[in-house]
Amino acid sequence: MVLPNDACLHLERCPASPVMQIQSLISPSRTLCGVEGGSKKRALELLANTIAQDIPEIDADELFRRLIGRERLGSTGIGHGIAIPHCRIEHCSGTVGALITLVDPIEFDAIDSQPVDILFAMLVPEDAHSEHLQTLAALAEALNKSEYRQRLRAATSNEALFQAALTT
Repeated sequence: MVLPNDACLHLERCPASPVMQIQSLISPSRTLCGVEGGSKKRALELLANTIAQDIPEIDADELFRRLIGRERLGSTGIGHGIAIPHCRIEHCSGTVGALITLVDPIEFDAIDSQPVDILFAMLVPEDAHSEHLQTLAALAEALNKSEYRQRLRAATSNEALFQAALTT
């Protein structure tokens, strides 16, 4: 039996589509196109600041420390110029994300050793369990599609990047 996508809103066991997952993560104010990254550390700081500016309950410095701490466990660079920095954070009632594209790719210790120019951050509440793994999987699924990555890279404004992110 095939269910329409909106059926996922009513069935707990039906996994949400990547579009639904991404749409619930980002907002126009947490989507930045063509920014200067400079380094892995600077890009993570930019993500932390972008999220904290939009969600005042989240402390930018604490978020930055947690993102760096997660990177110390192993790079979140998943290949194809993509990184999905993620961590658990206090004062976060649901999963939150931010998307940035960089003018110039940066070294990120990715699994394919390629530099990264698309970073999609994901924060989950401290007490989140398996639900964040589904969101992370949906995000990775979308970002694994060459056409999707090309649309993100082709965006020339924050709004265009936001719209491109919503169309997997």
